[in-house]
Amino acid sequence: MEDMTTSNESFREAADRLHAAARSGVPCAPIRDLFAAHDLETAYAAQEINTKRAIETGRRLVGRKIGLTSLAVQRQLGVNQPDYGMLFSDMARGDAEDIALADVLQPKVEGEIAYVLGRDLTQEQLTVSDLFRAIEYAVPAIEIVGSRIQNWDIRITDTIADNASSGLYVLGSRPVKLDAFDPRLCGMVMEKAGEPVSVGAGAACMGSPLNAALWLAKVMARVGYPLKAGDTILSGALGPMAAVAPGDVFNVRIEGLGSVCAAFAKE
Repeated sequence: MEDMTTSNESFREAADRLHAAARSGVPCAPIRDLFAAHDLETAYAAQEINTKRAIETGRRLVGRKIGLTSLAVQRQLGVNQPDYGMLFSDMARGDAEDIALADVLQPKVEGEIAYVLGRDLTQEQLTVSDLFRAIEYAVPAIEIVGSRIQNWDIRITDTIADNASSGLYVLGSRPVKLDAFDPRLCGMVMEKAGEPVSVGAGAACMGSPLNAALWLAKVMARVGYPLKAGDTILSGALGPMAAVAPGDVFNVRIEGLGSVCAAFAKE
């Protein structure tokens, strides 16, 4: 068995490598060489180091994101559950606001449903009913994922340590109550220049985005970052990611929720 000192050095080196890449804007080599291929606990320990660094420098934690909600992607990475990352206030961008490409390393976009909470979810033994009561409203969202790791050469431990490959996010501007749409059956289309680049539905996200949100709420309570009133949940992609180039404008429409736009600056 590996001794604790070596383990500590490994996840701290992984965190430092990712932190340096984020600060310099230069992607780093994969970090999975630093610990076992499926050592998720150590990967989350690396993520936690950079989460604490962010909070200590004054960044405000405003929500969480869920990744790997597609069963096909889980099988590809050899895992049987999603992962999570932290959302900070400086990651939010406005609907149709110009987004500088330099703000995200190697950006790609996904269409998702975002939930905003009106009540705390602090207990691990949560039910769907608890989640229903806690969600204030939903909006369509575009997650702009990014990777601090060169060429998106990632495995499960890479993406977990890298805050679940988080970047930025854009929320739609029309809040919708849960009873006004069907999160499981709603269709999603993401268009670029009027052409579809990704299509999907709520059922592609762990059977329903509400299943994903409930999983997240339970895990966050267990690991000491419980979701609170006002927090945003990015519940996971409803369709495939699309690559981003300078000047691209993406529009996501979700049935019953409306639309949201991510507009990238030309330079």
